[in-house]
Amino acid sequence: MRRVAEWTATGIFAFAVYLLLATFTGSLGLWAPDELIAGAVLAAVTALATGAFLWAQGGWRLLQPQRWILFLLYLIGPFLWAMAKANLDVAWRVITGRIRPGIVRFNPNLHTDFGRTLLANSITLTPGTLTVDIDDDSGDFYVHWINVTDESPTPERVCGSFPKWARRIAE
Repeated sequence: MRRVAEWTATGIFAFAVYLLLATFTGSLGLWAPDELIAGAVLAAVTALATGAFLWAQGGWRLLQPQRWILFLLYLIGPFLWAMAKANLDVAWRVITGRIRPGIVRFNPNLHTDFGRTLLANSITLTPGTLTVDIDDDSGDFYVHWINVTDESPTPERVCGSFPKWARRIAE
């Protein structure tokens, strides 16, 4: 029963993404009938191929609406603010030449794949930092940082409140 629910949820999500990408391509309405059939077939194939992997290790938590609201709040608030600050910081460092790049290691204590992926992507999308690797066993992050001031920094020093938000949203 659980496997059917995983395939169904994955198929609905894949079909919704297809409909979004194919909007306004129909001759009379939003979609043409043959595109709806193609989208349903592609969604079914996607669900069968990826449904079991997508929901492994607690993936069902992602269907909770409060996590989606938290994710939107995170994107609009702390993430957007950190990106704006990082853009200004990188521009200032490029102009002044005050750059001390290096790779640092820290452990944000995230245990799920989604939490680690959310944090890694947040770090990489923020100018001046790039997630190089994540140790699957220990959960250590290796991050290339534009201005290394501490050889063993805390997660908050490198990426601010991102680990706390990743924990709230994904774990």
